[in-house]
Amino acid sequence: MKKSKNLIIRWLITGITIFGIAYYLPSLIKVTSITAALIASLLLAFINAFVRPVVVFITMPLKFLTLGMITFVVNALMLYLVSYLLGGSFIIMGVWQAIAAAFLISLISTFLSSFLT
Repeated sequence: MKKSKNLIIRWLITGITIFGIAYYLPSLIKVTSITAALIASLLLAFINAFVRPVVVFITMPLKFLTLGMITFVVNALMLYLVSYLLGGSFIIMGVWQAIAAAFLISLISTFLSSFLT
């Protein structure tokens, strides 16, 4: 029971983080509503659970060559995939913006989750 509660809290934190970034930094991402941010958060969780491990495995040689910096690109690609699947309700404004948004989402979500879960 506690584990499912933590998953729901983390999902809400990530959704609110996405909405907050879209509100305060609209040059990075655009979200049409809090509902779209929550759906993007849920979809991002599924993509990170199932697609991201395959992409990380494929990019493993690049990870060694770039000293791990390719991870930022992989995270940005996952955001682009969410943007593609959600269409106009979740928009990434560019490549560098996707990298910055992915960094901020993971940083803020991790920070808030450490206090609330």
